[in-house]
Amino acid sequence: MTSQIRRASVSVPANIAEGYGPVTRQEYIRYLRIALGSLRELDTHLVISERVGLAAPEKISPVIKEADELTGLIVSTINKLQG
Repeated sequence: MTSQIRRASVSVPANIAEGYGPVTRQEYIRYLRIALGSLRELDTHLVISERVGLAAPEKISPVIKEADELTGLIVSTINKLQG
């Protein structure tokens, strides 16, 4: 589970950075959506880790809160780029 959490958490900024290069607006939106998917995957792994007792709620809750905030930022960015 730890390796999956690490992989998903690294994938988020990596996809944002990759999409920010010299690509079209639509390609950037595609990379942001991929990053959003990785962020949702991370959130799922964190929730599962908590529910099966692999991590304490007080350790997981702040990370989930940050993931939720980042989700809002990415969705907002996608909406602005589409609009």
